[in-house]
Amino acid sequence: MNVKPKSVYIVPFLLSSLLLTGFKKSKPPLKDTRPNIVLILADDMGFSDAGCYGGEIHTPNLDFLSANGIRYTQFYNTSRCCPTRASLLTGLYNQQAGIGKMTDAEDEPGYLGHISDNAVTLAEVLKTAGYQTAMSGKWHVSNTNGQKTAVEQMAWLNHHQTFGDFSPIAQYPTSRGFDKFFGTIWGVVDFFDPFSLVSGTIPITNVPDHYYHTDAINDTAVAYIKGYAETKKPFFLYVAHNAPHWPLMALPEDIAKYKDTYKAGWKAIRNARYNKLVKMGLIDPATTPLPQRWKQNQTWAQNPDTAWDAMAMAVHAAMIDRMDQGIGRMIDALKVTGQLDNTLILFLSDNDASPENCANYGPGFDRPDETRDGRKIIYATKKQAMPGPQTTYASIGQTWANVANIPYQYWKAESYEGGIHTPLIAYWPKGITTNKGGFSDHAGHVMDFMATFTELAHAQYPQIYHGHKIPATTGISLLPSFKSKKTTGHDQLFNEHFGARYARSGNWKVVSLSNDTTWQLFNLAADKTETNNLAAQYPEKVQQLQTLWYQWAQTHQVFPKPGSRKKEK
Repeated sequence: MNVKPKSVYIVPFLLSSLLLTGFKKSKPPLKDTRPNIVLILADDMGFSDAGCYGGEIHTPNLDFLSANGIRYTQFYNTSRCCPTRASLLTGLYNQQAGIGKMTDAEDEPGYLGHISDNAVTLAEVLKTAGYQTAMSGKWHVSNTNGQKTAVEQMAWLNHHQTFGDFSPIAQYPTSRGFDKFFGTIWGVVDFFDPFSLVSGTIPITNVPDHYYHTDAINDTAVAYIKGYAETKKPFFLYVAHNAPHWPLMALPEDIAKYKDTYKAGWKAIRNARYNKLVKMGLIDPATTPLPQRWKQNQTWAQNPDTAWDAMAMAVHAAMIDRMDQGIGRMIDALKVTGQLDNTLILFLSDNDASPENCANYGPGFDRPDETRDGRKIIYATKKQAMPGPQTTYASIGQTWANVANIPYQYWKAESYEGGIHTPLIAYWPKGITTNKGGFSDHAGHVMDFMATFTELAHAQYPQIYHGHKIPATTGISLLPSFKSKKTTGHDQLFNEHFGARYARSGNWKVVSLSNDTTWQLFNLAADKTETNNLAAQYPEKVQQLQTLWYQWAQTHQVFPKPGSRKKEK
């Protein structure tokens, strides 16, 4: 199949919006020199997947942004898709924003499953300062409207019946500050024919032939950029990708680039990435030792599924490659329209690579069992169908996720560095004056975008919005790190997700896995890959950080509450 990207797949509806109450309208400068802001979020991308972060995947456009901007070495997400998006959009810890778990509605303030009325979004705040706002891609921060019966649900997922809105309209992006929106309301998608696709609030019931969702997201963003070039006001554009989240689906020409790359096996790719990270200076082997490989006794030579496993990682790479191609088209559109020099572009991932075997989930909830034209979808539980096409649901699994997140341990949903430590690239020719092409060890978090963007836009973050009290943002502006080589960022950070949790104070960190109540203690100054547990050696430090975690949990709507967990170890 030879697919050429179209200039735009769908032209989203432009919804007019009135100035929302609760804000004091800011007065922009007479000569508006404020930058445009483009925030690009990947989904389940490993820390070292991109070329500029040590990977073998072809990402020339991300490499361009990093070579002319800065790469962060200590930037954090909240370890999973929707919680990270909630924190990123609101400048709060995700439980404060209403999404402590997933998008299921629970009757607890931190677990509403949608962005709370007691939070404001980046788009809502930036609009008050005169910014135009648009989003293309994955929303995944609203309650999902399921159907009453499994039969109806599957008919909906298979595009055989329609049942109206995918979520309460009051929770859609266009109800939370975005003038324009094209993308999916739910999380998981078929990349060739996505479920929950909308333009504004209107469901898109059919897609063009040869549709590929990553291209559609990027090309819609390009259309927005070109349209905004004809106006005088700055814009905020949020580009939230589904790639490379499972199911592994990519275009044949992109997969072909990597058909032999991963035949070398887990160990060879892992070691090559680690050595490249060391060579480029992004990590110091003295403080970032290479941890043991996951299931290190499992060798590639003895693996009976090498062809399938090599193809799975090839498709993962192809999905990232395709995303990078579209980012290149965005860069070109900004350049051609004369907007590139004064546009802040930020790129990161919502969490690190996923260990999930999605085939084991089978069809249901957000996963179809056949395509629109009636072809059965194979959930490759026994690796009986190759990843890549629309008719196979597969994912890279634990061993490749361990490789994708090198040099860190573990993966998505855990609070170890391999779950929460995201690459972040910042590019802004007119605004970044320090260390271009280099690294920043500023300790940052996705909640920092609110403080950063309000400062750039001369906007005011509200205390009251629509009669609801808004917590103060817990983020810290990144702007000092654009100007100075040495900024510290957050001294303390915390997380909790399905029992996985951590507390960090300075370079000390306690962390526990989702299935364990035992705290492990690490000194990140000397051991960034969490290989040397110091809990037995420094029990008083464990107690101190555990106390900090419980204090945070009590004040940030976090469950489990003190006393609801098993006794700490």
